[in-house]
Amino acid sequence: MTIVQILLLAVGVMITLVLGYSAMTGPSVTKESARRLQAVRFRHSQNDKDKVEAQYRKSVAARKPTAYKVAGSEGRIAALEVRLKRTGKTWTVSQYLYTSLGIGIVVTMLVFLKLGAPLLAMGAGLMVGAFVPHMWVGRTINSRLNKFIIRFPDALDLMVRGLRSGLPVTETLGIISTELPGPVGEEFKLVTERIRIGKTMEEALQDTANRMGIAEFNFFCITLAIQRETGGNLAETLANLGDVLRKRSQMKLKIKAMSSESKASAYIIGSLPFIVFALIYSINPTYMGKFFIDERLIGMGIGAFIWLALGGFIMAKMINFEI
Repeated sequence: MTIVQILLLAVGVMITLVLGYSAMTGPSVTKESARRLQAVRFRHSQNDKDKVEAQYRKSVAARKPTAYKVAGSEGRIAALEVRLKRTGKTWTVSQYLYTSLGIGIVVTMLVFLKLGAPLLAMGAGLMVGAFVPHMWVGRTINSRLNKFIIRFPDALDLMVRGLRSGLPVTETLGIISTELPGPVGEEFKLVTERIRIGKTMEEALQDTANRMGIAEFNFFCITLAIQRETGGNLAETLANLGDVLRKRSQMKLKIKAMSSESKASAYIIGSLPFIVFALIYSINPTYMGKFFIDERLIGMGIGAFIWLALGGFIMAKMINFEI
């Protein structure tokens, strides 16, 4: 078998595994049965708490009109643009593409000059040029969203104090945009600017919620929408929401602490083959250089990499908990 055939076989095996995983992880029958039983209980229960919760669920289901579209659903370029906006930087799509292309070309030239294998050099350049900028953007987004989630309960507390002092909701949004630094102030500043140019408060908040894509801000939007439909004490509701978000953050930190040992083991096990390969290559490059020439060793290396990636994916799913 040639190296092209081996690569095609490896890609086919990977696609088959992904499709098999997608087919096996369908909707849970147990969760669906529990959801239906809960719906029946809410429909026929005479308890006041159940009636309130049923009204809450009905309001949540009816609050989002069909005119709203998920940010970035127009195409890949639009999704990439939304992804770059989530970083909070002034990066553009053209800058991202040029950076990826430049990294890919540099890596291709370095690998080709070092090993003299054009096909391997092109594969390495394509992989590094595609994944390194993507991973960097994802890391930047996660860092910014974590900062937002940490300071968001403080924004709710500031909003509660403003409402209790008699200020309208739009004024409290403006106070948050000026008083709180970082991602929270930046996002609320965008919300107030959209309100000033003619959008309703719900539309402005929904635009930010679609772009950020985090549950905490969606809770905030749902709370405001339900309060406008059903009435009630908004300050008390937001105070309870802030308390819930703080407890949610504490639970995430507990889960992170409990799974840190498993993550460290996964990092060590996953990086150990590459470290050993690099050490042996630095000692005896002629011996390890056969992995870049011999087709049998190339096939074995690709297969080992696929199984290593599959094991890392399974371990990541095992320690990933939804809250």
